[in-house]
Amino acid sequence: MAVRGSLARIAEIDPAWAEANIIARRVETNVPAMPLNDWQLMQGARERALAVRDLLQAQRRSADVYVGLEGGFHSISIEGDWHTFLRGWAYATDGKNGTFGATPSISVPASLAKKVIEGRRELGLVIDEVAGVSDVRSRQGAWGILSRDLVTRSMSFEVALIAALAPFYNQKLYSESV
Repeated sequence: MAVRGSLARIAEIDPAWAEANIIARRVETNVPAMPLNDWQLMQGARERALAVRDLLQAQRRSADVYVGLEGGFHSISIEGDWHTFLRGWAYATDGKNGTFGATPSISVPASLAKKVIEGRRELGLVIDEVAGVSDVRSRQGAWGILSRDLVTRSMSFEVALIAALAPFYNQKLYSESV
């Protein structure tokens, strides 16, 4: 799981993070099931973190930090040629202040992007068909298929979470004027 992996990495530089408890909840957002641009991805990650905060508060529970993750596509035209990338965003908040972190990006083959974008289908379903397996999303994800398992979905989100959590584990730098 991306959250556990990122917390383990952060704990290497700040042992206090090794004691972190993880409370995971599935929540809905107002973004499409298959986000197609950075705005939707960032909005989805933010909405997820805030929805988890609200859900826990309704249960009379709280956390020091709430996080949300969202993955999907971002397409851009460069000199008239469209390029589509698989990427994701993480959002971390203490309930008052929040920050974003992004996954790396990997180019998506045009034929695969077309099946998702023009076919209005979720990437998970398309990648299952292309890879000839089922439920790739729950394992290595599209990242694993596209990179031949050199980078998995979880690994990509670890990077995003480490970036989004930086103001929380590196408070001195983020709270001072540099």
